Parts: sequence; structure tokens; C-alpha cells
Amino acid sequence: MRDTPGATQQSATERHAISADLIAVLVAAPNGNPVVLTIKEAAALPSGPFELGHRSLQSGLRNWVEQQTGHPLGYIEQLYTFADRDRGSDGPAGRVISISYLGLTRVEPTHGTPPGSWRGWYEFFPWEDHRTGAPNIIQELIVPRLRQWADTAEQQDKRQNRLRRAGSAFGFDGRPWNEELVLQRYELLFEAGLVEEAARAKDIGDAPAMPGKPMVGDHRRILATGIARLRTKIKYRPVVFELMPPSFTLLQLQRAVEALAGLLVHKQNFRRLIEQQDLVEETGEMSSDTGGRPAKLFRFRHAVLDEHAVAGTK
Repeated sequence: MRDTPGATQQSATERHAISADLIAVLVAAPNGNPVVLTIKEAAALPSGPFELGHRSLQSGLRNWVEQQTGHPLGYIEQLYTFADRDRGSDGPAGRVISISYLGLTRVEPTHGTPPGSWRGWYEFFPWEDHRTGAPNIIQELIVPRLRQWADTAEQQDKRQNRLRRAGSAFGFDGRPWNEELVLQRYELLFEAGLVEEAARAKDIGDAPAMPGKPMVGDHRRILATGIARLRTKIKYRPVVFELMPPSFTLLQLQRAVEALAGLLVHKQNFRRLIEQQDLVEETGEMSSDTGGRPAKLFRFRHAVLDEHAVAGTK
């Protein structure tokens, strides 16, 4: 049976339609542990389509997050827009673009609280936490598999290029670890077919077992983008204070920075920088929750944002 002209025109219109999916990367750091708000048993980030009834992209996102998780959104900033055709962004009704936002909160979350749950972001990227040294997964699993992947290239220059990129991303073959390359590392594992999302997108069957919780669609890629943005931003802007309680010790502040960066920082240098930038002021109170001698409590000096440019925690 032949399609009618009207049906043919409608299907063509649908194929060329573009819709937007709004996705939130909402981060907290309770007790120095970076967590992200998730839904669907931590398989997805809060998200939903942009609809005609939404006043703006941000208002639409706020509606979806509150509806799906019960968590109100505070400050958010646009993160990135994803529209890659080869990453499964096309649906039966046309092209779907993903517009992502990054948000920070001081809320003390409880893991597993329905309908949304807070999950440690190193559950999704176990190779990213270097606070106690390089994770064993890198040398024992990731590096050998990336070397195997590099060897599958037919041309010598392509094999060398793959190996160079892998060494730069994961810090081997004499190259240093760069904590900001979160997205590049995930993209490399995707390209090499070493994560479950790649197996789904490329229809190549089950990917080799790689630790790290997968997510639907490109949500783990979006989460990697959010982590990379935050790791870069804490070096140049005092955004870490958006994650801190109203009063805190300097050790708690240091632990929060280390948790976000996935690296330890030099204690004396860190405190010297905080003092030089006039980022905090004493509250006049002491904390007895340190497990040792009482420690002074501090708060962020909001006036510093108006007084001069600050350098974050670099």
C-alpha cells in the first residue's frame, strides 16, 4: 500500500524536527564526599523535554528536577549542548539535542532517598579518585586494554596517535596525570568500546567488563563534562564555598577541595592561599567535631567577590 502525499510529508517533517532535552548535573559535597543527584536507580540524571508551557529553558529544567526528585534548584549555569548524531541523539520523531546545566548545593543529602538519590560520582568514574594514589584499575585494566585497542589500528601513525592520546589522558608512558581531563578520558574509553554506553550506541554487543556504573544515553558523558567544569572552575573562582555549610573548619574546606579534584593538596600552601585571598573570616566559635583539639570555625567572606578578583584554589 502506497503512502498518501500527506503522510509522506508528515513523516518527512517529523524526521527533520528538533526537540530539546534538559539535563541537570546537581552536585553536593557532604562530609567532603562529592555526590550527584540521580534518578532511575542512579541510571540517569534528572531530565525532561523542553515544552511549550515552559517559560524558559531554566524554568523547564527546574520543573523537571523538582518533579522527579523533590529537590529545588538553586543557582545553575549552562554546561554544554550535545547534539552528536552518532551518539544516539536521533529519535523516531527527529533530532534530540541535550542541553545540560551544572548546579551546586549545600544540602546535606541522604543516599537512596526516593524519588531521587545522591550517589558518589566516583561510582561512575572509579579511575578519577587519586587521593590515595593512582587507582589500581588504571594500570591493571585500563592501560592494557587501551594498548590492545591502539594495536588494532591498521596504520602505524594511527596506532601511535591512539597510544599518545591514551597516555596523555590516563597519565602513563611518562606523562603526568591531569585531573581536568575527565571528559577526554571517558570519551577515549567510549571510542575504544570499553564502556557499556559504547556497546549500546555502536550495537557491538556487550562491552568488556569495565568498573564504573553506566547511565542511560549520554548521561555519563554529561556528568563527566560537569565534573571537568567544576575541577577547572575551583582553581579560578571560589565556587567550592557553594558546597560548604555556613560555618566550617579549614580542614573541612581542604577536604572538600581534595574530594572535588580527586587529589590531595599541600596543607600549608592551601591555607596560605586562603589567607592571602581573604576568602574566609573567623566566626568566633570552635568546632569539637574534629576528633582532636577544637578547631576554629570560619565562614566565606562574600564581600571578597566585590573587592577584587579571586584566584580560587589553584
